[in-house]
Amino acid sequence: MSKFEDFKIKKQLLSALKEQGIETATPIQEAAYSPILAGNDFVGIAKTGTGKTLAYLLPLLQDLNYSDQYHPRVLILVPTRELVIQVVEEINKLTEYINVRTIGVYGGTNINRQKDAIAHGCDIIVGTPRRLYDLALTSVLNLGHIKKLVIDEVDIMLDFGYKTQLNNIFDYIKDKRQNILFSATMTSYVDDLIREFLINPVRKTISISGTPVDTIKQESYQAPNFYSKANLLNHILANQEEHSKVLIFIDSKAHADRLAETLELDGGISVIHSSKEQNHRIKSIEKFKTGESRILIATDVIARGIDIDDISTVISFNTPLYPENYIHRIGRTGRAGQSGNSILLFSEKEIEAKNAIESLMQTSIHQNKLPEEVELSTELTPEEKPRPVDEESTQSSLTKTGASFHEKKEKNKKTNQKESYQQQLKRKYKKPIKRGDKIQNKKSKKKRR
Repeated sequence: MSKFEDFKIKKQLLSALKEQGIETATPIQEAAYSPILAGNDFVGIAKTGTGKTLAYLLPLLQDLNYSDQYHPRVLILVPTRELVIQVVEEINKLTEYINVRTIGVYGGTNINRQKDAIAHGCDIIVGTPRRLYDLALTSVLNLGHIKKLVIDEVDIMLDFGYKTQLNNIFDYIKDKRQNILFSATMTSYVDDLIREFLINPVRKTISISGTPVDTIKQESYQAPNFYSKANLLNHILANQEEHSKVLIFIDSKAHADRLAETLELDGGISVIHSSKEQNHRIKSIEKFKTGESRILIATDVIARGIDIDDISTVISFNTPLYPENYIHRIGRTGRAGQSGNSILLFSEKEIEAKNAIESLMQTSIHQNKLPEEVELSTELTPEEKPRPVDEESTQSSLTKTGASFHEKKEKNKKTNQKESYQQQLKRKYKKPIKRGDKIQNKKSKKKRR
């Protein structure tokens, strides 16, 4: 691997890198630097934890000259609030000896304060698509001076249903710009975006998204339901020496809160998901970083946005429906050459999803026997309980035609076929009904069948 001092980099940037103890470039950083610096449209595919943020920040900052203009020249879009904060922090570290003004914007906070910050001028603006678009609708944020556009974690961005906002934002930016896309996976939606908006991009695929990090020890357990899994976790995590800093991924906000109430562990537990206030989310991550909380329970909303050192163990409380998400989850541990643990919990209904993960990785995840000390619970959560069938409502829906029933005349059978504006937008941008686990890809798979 090459050292950064061999690159064409400003002394101020090199000094900032050395102060952070960063001297050697990762493969994606080495592959991205020259094409981005040359002004080419660029697509980088690399798995989580390979240094993608630094891969695009270094060439951008190298090419960004001092200016006292008010309007931003670089726009960086990311899918989550946590990633906005993380990218802004990374820029601030790199620009300690360079005069660069950076602003981060995201929802859940006062938009007027963000307007005031933008009005004072900035060089780089980092934001989530929805809040960025809200600001673009005002006269405060002028995107007409954007020269370079970065979309980070573009696959999860599209999975979150941000395509409409992205297209709207593109309308505010001049066509003559440099486009930089980074992703951990290549989906059909990402490919469509590349074909539509990029011009002869340089593509660099550093690693297959299904390739797990070699330093991660992977294990799995089969348990029948939520509370049995919780009992198993209490048993596993009693070993504080091996599992000193644990990140638990779970499938829903309700399950995250319920698991935090159920676990009986020492060392503090924090919970983070999209319904939590922003201050709570920031404090939860900070407690986990400093060790005040030993365990952080999170939904997949931050699977790509959290960058915390020394995570000993990643636990998938639920098996993700799409195998790529498992790779993103376990990428939070075993970083920078350190060893890590990954524990996958699955029920009988999740066996098919587990098989898909193993097929993607082309390896099997070792399955451990349930310890005898772990009690298998018969209690079910409201989501696990079978839904009763209301026979009366079912029968009433099958209405019988009475004597007064008659066939409609042919002219009365016509229906209004005109699409509303909202229907046209939905058809054009294929916006998903709700956030989810690769929902758009799931729809596209159904169409192909």
